[in-house]
Amino acid sequence: MNALLMARSLCLVTIANLVPWAVGRVLGRRCAAPIDFGLVLKHGRRLLGSHKTWRGVIAAVCACAAAAALMQLDWWVGAVFGALAMTGDSLSSAWKRLRGHAPGSELWGLDQVPEALLPLAVLRIALSLDWIEVGLVVVLFSSLDIASTALRHTGASREA
Repeated sequence: MNALLMARSLCLVTIANLVPWAVGRVLGRRCAAPIDFGLVLKHGRRLLGSHKTWRGVIAAVCACAAAAALMQLDWWVGAVFGALAMTGDSLSSAWKRLRGHAPGSELWGLDQVPEALLPLAVLRIALSLDWIEVGLVVVLFSSLDIASTALRHTGASREA
């Protein structure tokens, strides 16, 4: 097991997760074209909702490409990683919308696993990871994301 390779992969997942959120905080609704183009399904709910934007996808792809290059990986590995992470994130959002969950609602596990597992599984060889390391990175990312979300919600409820 190689802790450095796992840390590098965890870094890419974290960047793919945080950069679209950070860009959204900075830009607000500017340049926030939705990935689903506003598509409303038969049940009256959007396919993905306004939280999933092309701006976020582009930000994740570019940030992961730059991070990969800094970590001495091919830039394209990072770009593909970012795109796959956003695909996993969008698939989980679509499932949540189909099941009636509001955009932005948290479903622990579903909000983390597809976003981490899809790019790690597809790029496992390029990242020099074995399947156990992929699983460990997914569990570690999920745990850290759930803990940070819980802390953020706890802090927000104290401020209210």
